[in-house]
Amino acid sequence: MARPRRSAAPLVSLVVAVVLLVAGFGWLWSKITGSGPTLMPPSEQCVVTVGEVSDELTLEQASNASVIVAEGLRRGLPARAASIALATALQESNLRNIDYGDRDSVGLFQQRPSQGWGTVHQIMDPWYSSGKFYEHLVQVNGWQAGDINDVAQKVQRSGVPDGYRKHVEVSKAWASALTGHSPAAVRCIDRGGDSPDTKRATAIVQRAFNGAVKASQGQAQITLNSSDPTKLWAATQLVLSTTETTGVTAVSVGDRTLHLSATELAQWSAASAGTKNPTEATITLRA
Repeated sequence: MARPRRSAAPLVSLVVAVVLLVAGFGWLWSKITGSGPTLMPPSEQCVVTVGEVSDELTLEQASNASVIVAEGLRRGLPARAASIALATALQESNLRNIDYGDRDSVGLFQQRPSQGWGTVHQIMDPWYSSGKFYEHLVQVNGWQAGDINDVAQKVQRSGVPDGYRKHVEVSKAWASALTGHSPAAVRCIDRGGDSPDTKRATAIVQRAFNGAVKASQGQAQITLNSSDPTKLWAATQLVLSTTETTGVTAVSVGDRTLHLSATELAQWSAASAGTKNPTEATITLRA
């Protein structure tokens, strides 16, 4: 004869009571001490927000995205080319410059030395691999208006032909910000680390714009000048996205300013009076 089953209700009630009791003590303690709940600070990251699209990259990924877009600008290509390149690199390597992959594929775009993309050493240079991608991209008929996923597939000939599609919208957002079409769209958290490579901050501007944006370096500070506000914003947000190695702590562009925080994503705000030069940006670096 089967024994009657005991109801689980008393146990459930006990668990609920304990949870509520603990929560109550926590709330009371926070009121007494004035302290709120202890939360882990967000990870080091760069975030782009364009319209309703927002995306987060690690500092490593953001730095690689900056090089990819800068190489496109150097070649005089539009933001659309950068969108295609970023969607491709996100799918192929998750925007990481890896030295392994399927068969002999390496680098941001998983290019293969055996297929004529260059030597391993060359492909592992993000500037080189980005340039080779653009060389092949502009040879695709209709790349300027075609479906981004399909255009990327014609360049890459991937075994996952529809894999680029899921990255299209965030890639457009990053491309728009890093080409200067979406001002004040990038924010970063950087807790600092090794000594910053201040020369890289000016180098990426000089390489991307070939004199169209002037970059002068002082002590722990870079000043950018351009009569073209789109180029000025592009240069500024390109440098900001390399903060992992350049150590950006604050940015001021025209009438907007951003002070990076080590614990949260700071907001762009209005610059103080006297710093509102629409043709100038100031980037402060870690000393």
